[in-house]
Amino acid sequence: MKRKGKATISLLFLSPMIAELLSGSAPPVEFFNPIALLFLVLLYGCGSVLIREAVRRWGKGVPSIILLGGAYGIWEEGVVVKSFFDPNWVDLGILGIYGRWMGVNWIWTLHLTIYHAVVSVTIPIILVEAIYFDIKDESWLKRREILIFLTLFLTDSIAINLLLTQYQPQIWCYLLCIMLITALVELAYKLPNTSFRGTRALPSYKKLWLIGFLWMMSFFFVYWALPYIIPYPTVTSLIGILQGASIAFYLSRFNWQTADIKHSLAIIYGIITFFIILAPLQELDNPNRPDDTSGMSLVGLIFAFLLALIWKRATKQGK
Repeated sequence: MKRKGKATISLLFLSPMIAELLSGSAPPVEFFNPIALLFLVLLYGCGSVLIREAVRRWGKGVPSIILLGGAYGIWEEGVVVKSFFDPNWVDLGILGIYGRWMGVNWIWTLHLTIYHAVVSVTIPIILVEAIYFDIKDESWLKRREILIFLTLFLTDSIAINLLLTQYQPQIWCYLLCIMLITALVELAYKLPNTSFRGTRALPSYKKLWLIGFLWMMSFFFVYWALPYIIPYPTVTSLIGILQGASIAFYLSRFNWQTADIKHSLAIIYGIITFFIILAPLQELDNPNRPDDTSGMSLVGLIFAFLLALIWKRATKQGK
């Protein structure tokens, strides 16, 4: 139980650290503000802990984690901070105009749903389970603890909704989000574990790393560069959907039943490498940004060191 508690605490903090700190959305000065950190941990951390617990109790795998991660993304951005609908959301940039239709920031919505599904939820869960490999298939929480985490998560969500901005979308926006979340949760529950059991032999670790890196680089290119290049938001949306579907189809062709933990880590490391490279560039761009990105280079180095330790541990255990 003590080990499960450590694993849970690790996930509580790692999820917001990857999603907000490493990505530069909340640089060190902002992230380590005690109040901001509390809100982020209770939102990202509790969300990831609850998702992991549900998937393990259902006996499901990574595809279900990704689907529930997408549901989490819709909850956070659509219900909690309301950025899916707010035309003046601080991080939107051109996406506050480009792709906005019927009161919804559609390109931003697609981008953040996928981002949260992969980066905010799936990656932290797999990394923590790699550290605590001996208990990765077990439930980490008792029923009473699940209720506590759920209460904290919902209380934090309501507080952020009311306090972060005064903007409130129409009721149909909230209803649409709840419907989509319900559909994704239902799909995650019913999705068979055979989803990623293809017939092809798995690629090497290096190739999987490259796949993860190129996917994340192209992911940001689609949602942050194409709006300046392609004048038609519908085309950009279709490219984004095709990109996500293509990587899912490609990976599903391999027999992941033969995989060890390092196969999953290799893809994740490729994705995180993109952010590690981006970290010092964000600090160099400090004079041109409204927030203070001091310390981002150190954040990148710390994460690189952490990934090396996790890989060494997985190698030592022969996983």
